[in-house]
Amino acid sequence: MQPGHRGRRLRLATGITTAVDQRGAPDGAPSLVLLHSWAASRRSFAALLPHLPGHLHVVAADLRGHGDADRPPAGYDVVTLAADVVALLDALDLPPAVLVGASSGGYVAQQVAVDAPDRVAGLVLAGAPRDLRGRPPFADEVEALRDPVDPAWVRRFQGGLTDLDLLPGWYVDLMVEDALRLPAAVWRATFAGLTTSRPPTEAGTVTAPTLVVSGGRDELVGRGETVALVAAVPGAEWIEYPGTGHLVLEEQPARLAADIATFAARCAPQR
Repeated sequence: MQPGHRGRRLRLATGITTAVDQRGAPDGAPSLVLLHSWAASRRSFAALLPHLPGHLHVVAADLRGHGDADRPPAGYDVVTLAADVVALLDALDLPPAVLVGASSGGYVAQQVAVDAPDRVAGLVLAGAPRDLRGRPPFADEVEALRDPVDPAWVRRFQGGLTDLDLLPGWYVDLMVEDALRLPAAVWRATFAGLTTSRPPTEAGTVTAPTLVVSGGRDELVGRGETVALVAAVPGAEWIEYPGTGHLVLEEQPARLAADIATFAARCAPQR
């Protein structure tokens, strides 16, 4: 799972082709399926992976429109994105898995848990919202994007999510590279799809064991939104990382990996 290699190409029953990285082999413990955030890719887990125990089976895939996945003109609502994830689980013939969703990847993970509860052994929602409807401050800028997307704008956009000085330079460059792979039309389509979708927890009930992880200084999602998410998922556990912003995955990879491993062990099937 090195950042930069092309991974395994996989055609999904939903009609798109994506790229998948895998580490380890299923052995009865739940697989971890990593779902990246908006304008990122499976490479965004590069800082997390070295901290995850080697015995775990880990899968990272590009969501449609991102990374090495197909970029169709439509299909970026949360229900369609969730259907892609279920098709991925089918294509890999995975038993119920723990879905680890970063930011909007956690939004998609919630929808998978609502639509296909038998495929989900647990959820880890890192910096995830309960409701993405609305118009964030950067909406006008996204809707005005044209090709080629300006690298300086992308760096400023990423800097609005966290203090980039807190992250290794190579990782910031990776974030910018991934975001620049999205054509302007896909930026707009993915943004519209996420912000007009019905929140998963309003469409149904998440019954899977759930761990919510948030940053204590997350100004994008906000503590109130995290409180609402925890309240909307029966029995959800919540861990807040003090001094951490919205990008929990990027800012606290070692701590997040430890919490994921502990949670996944509790979700393992009894032998």
